[in-house]
This record gives sequence, C-alpha cells and structure tokens, in this order.
Amino acid sequence: MIRNLRAAARRVQRRPRRVDLSHPGRSPLGSAVVNCVVYRDGVRQLDDCTPAEAVRKVRRSGGFVWMGLHEPTQQEFTGVTELFGLHPLAVEDSIHAHQRPKFERYDDMLFTVLKTVAYVPHDRLTTTSQIVNTGEIMVFTGANFVITVRHGGHGSLGHLREELERSPEHLAKGPSAVLHSIVDHVVDQYLDVADAVQDDIDAVESEVFSPLGGRGADVGRIYQLKRELLELKRAVTPLSRPLQLLTERPYDLIDPGIHKYFRDVEDHLSKANEQINSYDDLLNSILQANIAQVTVAQNEDMRKITAWAAIIAVPTLICGIYGMNFDHMPELHWTYGYPIVLSAMATACIAIHRGFRRNGWL
Repeated sequence: MIRNLRAAARRVQRRPRRVDLSHPGRSPLGSAVVNCVVYRDGVRQLDDCTPAEAVRKVRRSGGFVWMGLHEPTQQEFTGVTELFGLHPLAVEDSIHAHQRPKFERYDDMLFTVLKTVAYVPHDRLTTTSQIVNTGEIMVFTGANFVITVRHGGHGSLGHLREELERSPEHLAKGPSAVLHSIVDHVVDQYLDVADAVQDDIDAVESEVFSPLGGRGADVGRIYQLKRELLELKRAVTPLSRPLQLLTERPYDLIDPGIHKYFRDVEDHLSKANEQINSYDDLLNSILQANIAQVTVAQNEDMRKITAWAAIIAVPTLICGIYGMNFDHMPELHWTYGYPIVLSAMATACIAIHRGFRRNGWL
C-alpha cells in the first residue's frame, strides 16, 4: 500500500505542469517577453497583449502574431511551445545560444538562426581589444505567427518593427515579410561592422609602413585584429547556404513576392563575404610585411653591433699585446712609443669606421 502511494506521488511529480498564458499575473514570461503584437493587413491591432489573447484574436479575425523574447529560460518557453506548437528540437536550439546560422523546416514551421554582430568602439587597438561583439536571433515562422528569440545585449528589433509598421503594404504579406526584414537587418549590420573594421585595418597598415617600419607596429595587435575578423567571419559565412535555400526553393510559408527580396539580401551577404575575405588576405600581407621589417631591423642592428665590435677589436688587440709585460719587446723603452701606439690605434679605428660607413653598416 505504501509503495503504491509513493509510485503515485512520483507520477504526479513527473506530470508536466500546465502553463497558463491567458493572464499576465500567472504568465511566467514576464521578464522574457519584449512585446507581443497582433497585425492584420499590415496594421497593428493589439498592443502588448498576452500570447493567449493574441492567438485567439488571430484565429478569430485573421492576421498574425509577432512576439519577441529575450534570452528565455526553459520554464519561460514551455507555455509558448504548447501554445504555438513549436518543434522541440527548434525550441532546444532557441534556448541554448551559440548555434550555427541555419535554416530548417519543421512540418508547418520554419526555423532560422542568425548571428548578430556589433562593432565595439575603442580609442586604440590593443592586444586585448574587443572589436566585434556577437549575439543571436532565432526566428520561428508559422502561418499566423512570428516568434523572435534574441540572445545578447545588442540586436534589438524595436527600430525594425517601427520601420515595418510604416510600410503596411509590405507587412501585409505576413510572417515571411517579417522574416525577410530581420534577415536584411542582420546582413546590413554585417556591412556596417565590416566598414568599421576597415578603419582599424587601415590604422595598423599605416603603422607598419610608417617611417618607424616594423618597430612601430605590434604583431600581437595584428593577430588580435585577425581573431576579431575571424569572429565576424564565423557569423557571416555560414549564412550563405540558408539564404540560398530561401531564394531557390519555394516554401508555402514564404510569400512568392518575398523571394526577390531575399535575392537582394543574398547579394548584400555576398558583398560582406567578399569584403571580409579581402580583409583577411590584407591582414596576412600586413603581418608578413611587419615580420619582414622586424627581421630587417634586427639585421641592421646586428651589423652595427658587429661593426663597432670590429672597431674596438683593434685597440683591444694592441693593448693586449703591450700588456703582456715582457722585458724584450719592440719599442718598449722608446720615449715616443706611447703616443705613437695611441696614434696608430686611433688611425686604425678611424679607417675601419670609414670603411663600414661606406658599406652602409654604420
């Protein structure tokens, strides 16, 4: 009897808790939901309603729901999963960040992962400067909903939402129009960050080829710039395949008129890829040039050291010979021996110095 009661208690504990999203006071999404808005014919209908209210409105009167979330937890996302019927694999990816950019279809839903980037302003590039800051945006696209899940401190979509609301004819095309606008917004950020990174590359290039040469540039700073550029490349390059799928394959959830817009975004992404690849090649050349200049500068220093060592070797040799204290040495007791020896040492040093100057060693 006791064992049966314990088993029943464990079954009750394992039973999933039903999440009520119909009332704001009982909704666990308070801190995660940025906004939840209903649109019909491209016009905003309900402002900041609960997800349950938005779904009822859409199913009754048409339109679609656009809900934005910021770094939700598993518990916070449970109710949204049940309400919109989201695929568990996509939900798992949206909760756990650090996903690769991708585009997948789950039954009657599209799932898109985008890497967002932001340029970090700095006064001067150092070996530890953070230049590129990355985040993520996951987009669930259904027949009557768009759910955006954002990770990171940047990449807010508030300004994008306002721009779309000023173009109701484009927003009237449904969730696919929102998906296009988000992808276009992210790709435009790639181009902006790439232009900003170019200023850092130009500054490093100017230092390398300045009159100071390799002495004025720091290999560590060039390497740090390459690492930050690699971070940008990891965000941009993997998005090429998902955009290709969006432009080439027809999807029921994508309005036919949106395909041409995705082709334009693909062109912008190709430009960003080409720009980043050219930066990578340029940084490789700058790094090699800096290393070559450092090597040349070291060789010049070694030649100068060698030349001075050769000049000092002559008086050292003469002083060493006359310092042996033998009784029978040539001119040892001569009255003018000392000044003559000093004159000979000075003459030899001057002659050697002039020879090194003519050969460019000094």
